[in-house]
Amino acid sequence: MLEPYIILWQGGAGELTEKKSRFIAQTQPAESEEEAISFIETVRKKYWDARHHCFAYVCGDRNQIQRCSDDGEPSQTAGKPILDVILGSQVHNICLVVTRYFGGTLLGTGGLVRAYSGAAKEGLHNSKILEKRPGRVMRIGTDYAGIGKIQYILGQNRIAVLDSQYTDKVEVSAMIPAQRAKALEAEITEGTNGKASIELGEEEYYGILEGEVIRF
Repeated sequence: MLEPYIILWQGGAGELTEKKSRFIAQTQPAESEEEAISFIETVRKKYWDARHHCFAYVCGDRNQIQRCSDDGEPSQTAGKPILDVILGSQVHNICLVVTRYFGGTLLGTGGLVRAYSGAAKEGLHNSKILEKRPGRVMRIGTDYAGIGKIQYILGQNRIAVLDSQYTDKVEVSAMIPAQRAKALEAEITEGTNGKASIELGEEEYYGILEGEVIRF
């Protein structure tokens, strides 16, 4: 059975200033190490005059790939704090780069850790996060007398409807959380006195963003 996990759906940016040093954080979805490295190089070119481009990325539904870099900052003061922010958020398939413009004042190891962690959190906060959930598409066929009951059951269960077609009969497609598919099938069957036809698709990942269903 598929397991739910959280991914970065759309990148974002955040910034903070500490003793005149600017810390600019940017995130980008990265399903592979190649995608992460490509994004890091893009950031380096964009902020070519900056002193440091520290980063961390994790790829895979179980964080199979994890990398981080201090990029010239003292050891464990930049890349690891960024990675800790990512792991703490439980977001997968993400690359997070924090660019630093040095402000002339040394921050010390504690100050650097706080600054890089804080910037990473800002970048993550301004990103779009999506939970990938296991689900199954349920296709329901009924006559016009039964559609009201079906719509009521789906609404009560907060089920997302994908499509509805009205011809000589009504056909509704809905995305059902995988663990609830059989119970909902039984509820609809009982609610329509067995008059509705029900077909369940194979298990797949889906997510809901701003009320819209996204299928993977």
